[in-house]
Amino acid sequence: MVDVAEEEMDNPTFRSDTVLSDVHLHCPSKRHFMVRLNAVGQPVFLSYFKLLWSTEDLASGKHVGEIPTGTEHRCRSGDELCEKDSSNMKKEGELNSELEGVEALLDDDGDLEVVRRPQSASDLEAEDLLRDIVCPVILMKGKEDAFEDEEQECICSDVVKIEHTMATPLEDVGKQVWRAAFLLADYILSARDTFRCCSVLELGGGTGITSIILGTVAKRVYCTDVGEDLLAMCEQNVALNKHLMEPGGGEVKVKELDWLKDEFCTDPEAPYSWSEEEIADLLDHCSVIMAADVFYDDDLTDALFRTLYRITHNLRNSCTVYLALEKRLNFTLRHMDVTCEAYSHFRNTLNDLENLQDGKMKYTVEPIKLDFCQFLVYERIEQL
Repeated sequence: MVDVAEEEMDNPTFRSDTVLSDVHLHCPSKRHFMVRLNAVGQPVFLSYFKLLWSTEDLASGKHVGEIPTGTEHRCRSGDELCEKDSSNMKKEGELNSELEGVEALLDDDGDLEVVRRPQSASDLEAEDLLRDIVCPVILMKGKEDAFEDEEQECICSDVVKIEHTMATPLEDVGKQVWRAAFLLADYILSARDTFRCCSVLELGGGTGITSIILGTVAKRVYCTDVGEDLLAMCEQNVALNKHLMEPGGGEVKVKELDWLKDEFCTDPEAPYSWSEEEIADLLDHCSVIMAADVFYDDDLTDALFRTLYRITHNLRNSCTVYLALEKRLNFTLRHMDVTCEAYSHFRNTLNDLENLQDGKMKYTVEPIKLDFCQFLVYERIEQL
């Protein structure tokens, strides 16, 4: 992992506390543009995340079963490439079968001569297409867009535009995009009738991608996190994707919510603070709470569950909480084995909440099967 020092942008410095998001490596978009440096000197990128089905189709009520999976979509949008891949694999198999049983050829010096299949023009063509899918990184500075035509092309109903960072210290991981946010977004789109016209609270919203997707079906979403720089980025992302939410009339409000504090921030001088009307609206109407990939630090996990208890205790109506995360395996010297301590602590805390007996609240925990459709291009690994 490489962290570029602010003072010497040309000299990479390796730091053990740098966290690198891998979402951008899994073909989420065609290009990544560096648009600016944020307040702490981190490069901010703009990425286009392709929806496998447009929000217009979702709004029209098309049946979920008719929506293609990620693989089907890629084959549908690149039939030519798929056919070429199939043809090339067939040729390769035939060539391998012909070479079976043939003795190795040696040159005059006794060196092995390896028989190689010549590269055809069609192979080069397929290679070019694949290279485009792998998302080359193009750096830009400032708002001037040398790729204006491509920008205009991406302002449509099947692309989510997100500003984010790619590598940060652990305390700034909310500025990156993580797979569990995509998983939660997939679930929202697969069960959109469940969330239609709801008032929703997202905890640890980060770049806001889940709240934006939720805003296409819900009535109002309070997307919360901490840090003025992060919240400004999140607000910018909401503005970039307003066209996705307008057809359904959804609204996303970016607000500060610190899990280490017992009260909402109501200071009118503070950016992203809450008004008394917004707090009343949340407590009177919120029926869904969400969080994605926020369980990586035990202290923060404890703080999140305390916040969950405090908020749900004050809600007028019963509430459903959706939690999505990726189990990250690490080798630890303490155990001399591969473990997932953050996930284990999360499960133990979740069990404590379910077993809570205070005479006021009752929590029931149910797992959700991950057999719903995939609407965004990312790798849905088994650890999700």
